[in-house]
Amino acid sequence: MYAYDELDRTLINERVEEFRDQVKRRLSGELTEDEFKMLRLQNGVYLQLHAYMFRVAIPYGTLSSKQLRALARVARRYDRGYGHFTTRQNIQFNWIKLAELPDALADLAEVGIHAMQTSGNNMRNVTSDQWAGVAPGEVEDPRVWSEILRQHTTLHPEFSFLPRKFKIAITASEHDRAAIKVHDIGLRLLKNADGETGFEVLVGGGLGRTPFIGKTIKPFVHGRDILSYVEAILRVYNQYGRRDNIYKARIKILVHELGIEKFSKEVEEEWKQMSDGALTLDHSVIEEVRSRFAYPAYEKLPHMPDQLKQAAHDPLFERWRKNSVFPHKVQGYSIVTLSLKPVGAPPGDATADQMDAVADLADRYSFGEIRVGHEQNLCLPHVAKRDLPQLWKALDRIGLATPNVNLVTDIIACPGLDYCSLANARSIPIAQELTRRFANHDTAELIGRLHINISGCINACGHHHVGHIGILGVEKNGEEFYQITIGGRADENAQMGTLIGPAVPYAEVADVIEDIVEAYLALRDRPEELFVDTVKRLGVEPFKERVYATR
Repeated sequence: MYAYDELDRTLINERVEEFRDQVKRRLSGELTEDEFKMLRLQNGVYLQLHAYMFRVAIPYGTLSSKQLRALARVARRYDRGYGHFTTRQNIQFNWIKLAELPDALADLAEVGIHAMQTSGNNMRNVTSDQWAGVAPGEVEDPRVWSEILRQHTTLHPEFSFLPRKFKIAITASEHDRAAIKVHDIGLRLLKNADGETGFEVLVGGGLGRTPFIGKTIKPFVHGRDILSYVEAILRVYNQYGRRDNIYKARIKILVHELGIEKFSKEVEEEWKQMSDGALTLDHSVIEEVRSRFAYPAYEKLPHMPDQLKQAAHDPLFERWRKNSVFPHKVQGYSIVTLSLKPVGAPPGDATADQMDAVADLADRYSFGEIRVGHEQNLCLPHVAKRDLPQLWKALDRIGLATPNVNLVTDIIACPGLDYCSLANARSIPIAQELTRRFANHDTAELIGRLHINISGCINACGHHHVGHIGILGVEKNGEEFYQITIGGRADENAQMGTLIGPAVPYAEVADVIEDIVEAYLALRDRPEELFVDTVKRLGVEPFKERVYATR
């Protein structure tokens, strides 16, 4: 966990009082809604279909148990008793009254949580691997660099009003769990031949109306230069990015229209004026940030404790362990993913009671630390293997032991038309129905790793473009229809899915997904061949034939 200093706390508290005054002026009529819009967006407040939506920042997806309890209190006191964890490693509350928002922010500020820059045309939450710092084989903890970028870009006067929102993701592992290739800037930590830490820098990725996979702009930028290099990219974007057309305002469009070579040349020219300047990170500065991350005092534990051996006789425990428990870099410990995708529930939602319970379990079993993944699940990153049986029982009691991580019912979905004023169609009911269709765990295991992503509109908050199966809600003559893509992925081999054919009506979506899955089971050449690999080998035609043969 990172320990915030007095400067951070002062900034957050002052921001609360500033927003309190802005809300007061809006409620009194001194500010119109149009005048208030920019102010509220800078503080994570959207006007949705039914109420204001409040998005709270969880920097690089790391929470303390104290912070999670504060989020539970906000859900219970100001909302309707739950929160929604997002693909940006944030949490959203959908029913908070505008008059109560400053009080909610003040309550969160007491534990170092804020909502700055969770919306608006600025630098959004810097996201990272939810296993950062504990993943076996990672170069080093990428959260250190995420924090450096967070500090530098928070309320940065030059980049608070960019052409469009801007997102950075960082990973330090060979397997990309942060989806860096579909971000405005993606950073992959690595070591050069001299053993120096640096980054492969990708630029121009993103989803939405016009999706692109990010391109490598520089294979290696030394760690000391990462701030200046990122700022050079931002300056070029700020200068040349479109402000006359919201649909062409993202950096991905600029990179596409200029070409990566031309864009790279512009960045290099800008960087020449900045490199070796004030933004060069001194080693002591990096180490000071690193020193503020407190790591657990791990015990020396056996690889296979007796408690785990005994629990292995319980088939239900073993099913959960094999699905939701992952290797840790320290012997005797594990990483545990808590699925927020039970059968029939909205993906990514957690009740206030569940959040309180997870905070208690984190204190007992994970050194008080919780992580949020971009797949909309939670994670306990420091669990001793001897404690896994007791943790499983506790999670089962609160409905968070569903053994479906990375399986067909571990669905990513945006709130859709149930909440969002931009949506064309519902997402949540589709996800709920699919979890019911594939509720049988033996069937889900037979299918294997398969990611379904659902978006209620072209803005792609559900990342449908990079789902193994992507579902996009569209509107046709006032009715909900859904386009289906297959073959997408968001990892180190990221690619966009391919549309299989015409959109299908709401009532047929679950049937179509079942048809696609049945086709996959018949077409794969061995049980170990993943769905996405079968699509890559055969293309979309066999699946298209299956889906549309009787439609």
